[in-house]
Amino acid sequence: MKVLSDKEMRDLGAKIGRTLQGGEIFELIGDVGAGKTTFVKGLAHGLGVTDDVQSPSFTINRNYQCRNRLTLNHYDFYRLHEAGIMTIEIAESLHDPKNITVVEWGESVRDVLPPERIVVKITYLPDEGREVEIKIPA
Repeated sequence: MKVLSDKEMRDLGAKIGRTLQGGEIFELIGDVGAGKTTFVKGLAHGLGVTDDVQSPSFTINRNYQCRNRLTLNHYDFYRLHEAGIMTIEIAESLHDPKNITVVEWGESVRDVLPPERIVVKITYLPDEGREVEIKIPA
């Protein structure tokens, strides 16, 4: 594993974002401040998003229009122990082939996340950067 800076995290996200066609689902795993939203900013850039991408920690969800009429749906369930009605919304997002769905702190919606999701685990190493492990379903 390579240790990544903030810029390298955004660059990695952008590189992946340029390859997405719609229907992809990401689960991001990492502590607070690990770089999950930094990765999403890069992903959005690679998808052609021109809006300022922000963490949805307080709003739960942010949506961004992308190239080719795709939509990036970014969820953050950090503040929710129980997803409640959001479970229905995220389930709908997961089944739309024009959506790219990114979930942070997905424990409360794990039952609706499909096994074929892309899991990005980010570990922050103080004074070094981040280790990133990406599991892509077979």
